[in-house]
Amino acid sequence: MPHLLDGLRQSGADECLVVDGGSTDGSRDLLAQSGIRWLTSPAGRAAQMNAGAQAAGGDVLLFLHADTKLDASHMQAVRRVMRDPHIAGGRFDVSLTGSHPALRVIAWFINLRSRFTRISTGDQAIFVRREAFESLKGFAGIQLMEDIEFSRRMKRQGGIACLKKKILTSGRRWEQHGILRTVLLMWRLRLMFWLGVSPEKLAALYREAR
Repeated sequence: MPHLLDGLRQSGADECLVVDGGSTDGSRDLLAQSGIRWLTSPAGRAAQMNAGAQAAGGDVLLFLHADTKLDASHMQAVRRVMRDPHIAGGRFDVSLTGSHPALRVIAWFINLRSRFTRISTGDQAIFVRREAFESLKGFAGIQLMEDIEFSRRMKRQGGIACLKKKILTSGRRWEQHGILRTVLLMWRLRLMFWLGVSPEKLAALYREAR
């Protein structure tokens, strides 16, 4: 949490808003002392991001995971690309923290796949025009794949900017649970999602695998 708060202070964003989903690790105390605006919502990324979007006042919304770090140069890149009225939103290329050399390969494939499909994960700091976000009625209230589902719908609103500038996110889940095991799990879950398996069942499988 301290790293997230420091990054937000240095981001140069017009507005920063943190949504706490019921944490019990002392995060609320840090938020209360941070000077950054924050609020609570029901737990779950979709619910938390929708709550943040509703409370925010900007014309462009950027959704940042707690383990992803951006700086002022990322915000400048968003401002530049969103000057084009044909762009509905976008995402960044990603770089994963960690020492394992396979993480660089994983990041390369994530970026390549996302650039080809225009589908993004939340780790890539998805941004979107408020008008498009509201037209789509925000993130679907599902337990898993909310980012994939949203970015798939976002493509219908206009162009998707795939920014080559890299944003740094944690590679901890790969290192903690095993590189190959985690890659195979995510491929399996995404394939099942595309085949129509319910997000609730996918979330249960994800929890069992962890």
